[in-house]
Amino acid sequence: MLLLAGFAASFLSACNTVEGAGRDIQGAGDRLEDSAQRNRN
Repeated sequence: MLLLAGFAASFLSACNTVEGAGRDIQGAGDRLEDSAQRNRN
């Protein structure tokens, strides 16, 4: 039971890390797209 709880905790913390990295990458992509739009016009 303790092993299962440890596995679940590590899995959930990894999901949070990946989700945060995904948000950071998406934000950078949005800024790049905005910059490209401004420079195109």
